[in-house]
Amino acid sequence: MKKNDIAVGLYLLVAIVFLIVPMNKTILDVLLAFNIALSLVILLNAMFTKEVLGMSAFPTLLLLTTVFRISLNVSSTKLILTTGDPGNIVKVFGDVVGGGDLVIGIIVFIVLILVQFLVINKGSERVSEVTARFTLDAMPGKQMAIDADLNTGAITDAEAKARREKIQDEATFFGSMDGATKYVKGDATAGLIMTIINLAGGTVLGMMNLGLPAMEAFQKYAILTIGNGLVNQVPSLMISLATGLLVTKVSKEADFGDILVRQLFSIPKVLYMVGAAMVLMGVTMPLNTFMFMSYGLIFVLAGRRISERIEIAEIEHEVSAEEASADEIRRPENVSSLLQVDPIELEFGYGIIPLADANQGGDLLDRVVLIRRQVALELGCVVPMIRLRDNIQLNPNQYIIKIKGIQVSEGEILFDHYMAMNPGYVEEEISGIPTYEPSFNLPAIWITESQRERAESLGYTVVDPPSIIATHLTEVIRSHIHELLSRQDVQNLVSNIQEANEALITELVPKLLNIGEIQKVLQNLLREGISIRDLVTIFETLADYAPTTRDTDVLTEYVRQSLKRAISSKYFPAGEMTNVVTLDPKVEQEIMGSVKQTEQGAYLTLDPEVTGKIMESVQVELNKLEELGKNPIIITSPIVRMYFKRLTQDYFKDLIIVSYNEIDSNVELQSIGMVTV
Repeated sequence: MKKNDIAVGLYLLVAIVFLIVPMNKTILDVLLAFNIALSLVILLNAMFTKEVLGMSAFPTLLLLTTVFRISLNVSSTKLILTTGDPGNIVKVFGDVVGGGDLVIGIIVFIVLILVQFLVINKGSERVSEVTARFTLDAMPGKQMAIDADLNTGAITDAEAKARREKIQDEATFFGSMDGATKYVKGDATAGLIMTIINLAGGTVLGMMNLGLPAMEAFQKYAILTIGNGLVNQVPSLMISLATGLLVTKVSKEADFGDILVRQLFSIPKVLYMVGAAMVLMGVTMPLNTFMFMSYGLIFVLAGRRISERIEIAEIEHEVSAEEASADEIRRPENVSSLLQVDPIELEFGYGIIPLADANQGGDLLDRVVLIRRQVALELGCVVPMIRLRDNIQLNPNQYIIKIKGIQVSEGEILFDHYMAMNPGYVEEEISGIPTYEPSFNLPAIWITESQRERAESLGYTVVDPPSIIATHLTEVIRSHIHELLSRQDVQNLVSNIQEANEALITELVPKLLNIGEIQKVLQNLLREGISIRDLVTIFETLADYAPTTRDTDVLTEYVRQSLKRAISSKYFPAGEMTNVVTLDPKVEQEIMGSVKQTEQGAYLTLDPEVTGKIMESVQVELNKLEELGKNPIIITSPIVRMYFKRLTQDYFKDLIIVSYNEIDSNVELQSIGMVTV
C-alpha cells in the first residue's frame, strides 16, 4: 500500500475508534491541534486554488473531516462529564474567549454559532445548489460548443476529448458539493446539541458527584462547554468558509488575492471619492478627525499612484505595439503559416453569418456535423474537418465551396426566404423570384415566409437557406470525396479493422499491396459513389487477386464484383423492373482493340471519330431514359466496363456504368436501347 493510502486510512480509523474508546486528555490536545491545522490548510487551499477542479476531492474531504471532528467532540464531551478535565486546549479556549467573564463568553459563543448557521452554512448550501443546477443545465450547450469548435478545426480531437472530460468532472463535482454541504450543516447542528448536553449534564454531575454549589458547578462546566464548543466550531467554521469560497470561485487565471486587490483598487476615481468622503466625515461629524483624515489621505494617494501606473502601462503598450509593428515590417515574411491548405472550406458573405452563429439561432455548424456523419455512414469514409469562415469580398448572400483551397462550386441565397421547387406534377404556379437550385441546377423560386404554407399545400418542395447550403455542401463532398481520401486516412481505416482481422491485414499489407495502392482502389470506388464501409470484403478480394496483378484498375473491378449486392441495392430497387441501356458487342470489341498496356497502366487509343459516334449514340439512349424519368445506367461486359467508364467520364458526369458481374441474380432488367456506332 502507498503511504498516502495508509495515512488516510489511519485518519478515518482514529475517528471511528475514538467514537467508542475513551481518549486521554493529552491525545485529545494533540488531535484538536491537528484538526485546527488541517482546517487552516483546507481553507487556504480553497482560497488560492485557481479553479474548482484543483480540489475535486473536496466533497470526500468534507465528509472525512466532519466525521473526525464529531469524534473529537464526542471524546471531549466524555472527558468533561467524567473527569471535568478535557485538557489544555479546551480550557484555554473557554478562558480566553470569555476574558474571565462567563456572560461575555456565552454571548461570543452564541454569536459565532449564529454566524455559522445563518450566514456561512446557509449561503454555501444555497450557492452549491444553484451552481449544481446551472452546471447541469449548461452541459448540452457546452458540448455543442465543443463540437462546433472541433468541426471548424479550432481544436483537435484530443483537445475536444479533454474539454468533454472537464465538463463531466465539473458536473460531478458541483453535484457532489450540493450534497456535501449538508454534512457541514449537520455537523454544526450536532455541535450545538452536544454543547447543551455538556452544559446541563456537567452542572448536574458537578453538584451530585463533586458536591459543588449550583452556581459554582454551572460556572465551571459552562467555561469548559464554551471551550469545547469553540475548539470544534472554529474548525467547522473554517471548513464552511472553504466550502463557500470554492463554490463561488469564478476566475481560473489568477490567484485569489490578486483578483480581489485588482478589482477593488484599480479605478482611481473610486479611491478619490472614498478619500473625499472620509475627509468630509472627519471634518463635519464628531468623529476622530485625525483617523478619518489619515484614511482619506491614504485613499487619495493610492488613487494617484494607481492613476500613474495606468498611464505608464498605456504608454508602454503603445510603444510595444509600435515596436511590434516595426519588427513585423522589418521581419522577412513568414510563409510557413500560409502553406496550410484546408481540405474543405465553406466561405460566405456577411449576410449568411447569422446562419452560422449559434448565438443568433443559426444551426449551420450543427448541420455540418450531421453532414460528416451522413457521408461516413453512406460511403464509409471519414470526411476531413470542414472550415467555415466569412469572406467580406463575397456578396452578402453568396457562398463558395473550396476543395484543397480551390473553388469548386458556389451559390447564393436570399435570407428570410425559402426556395420552392416543382417536383414535376404541380400545375399551379406560385409567384416569386426565379432562381436555380445550386446542388442539381434545377429551376426553383424564392418565396417569402407567408407563401410557404400555400406552396407546400400545392405540392412544391420547400427548403430553408441552411438546408440549401447543407445539401449543396453534401453533394460537393460526395463528388470529391475520392480526392480527399489521403494515405493517412487509409492507414486509419486499416488500423480500425486490424484488431478483429489480424490475419487478413498481415497477409495484405504490406506484403501484397502497399497503402498507396490500396488508396487508389478505394479512390476508384468512391469516384463512382460506391461505399467502402465493407472494408473486410474489399480487403479479402484484394488479398485474393493481388498475387496475380497489381494493376489497381483491374483490382477495382474485382472488388466491384465482390460488392455486387451493395451495387445492385444502390441502383436496382428490389421487386421493380429497371430500365437500362446495353453496349453493342461490336463497340466493346472496338474499345478492347484500342487498349494499350504499359508499365504505368492501360490507356485507350480509340479514333476520335469513333469516339464521337459512340458519344452521340450514348446521348440518344440516355435521352430515352431521361424521358422515362429513369437513372442513366448502361450495362457492359466486365472486361470493358472500366475502359468505357474512362471514355465517357468527361462527357457524362452522372452516367452509371455497371458490368453484368456486378448485378445480383434477383435483379430484373429491361433494355430499352443499345449504344452502337
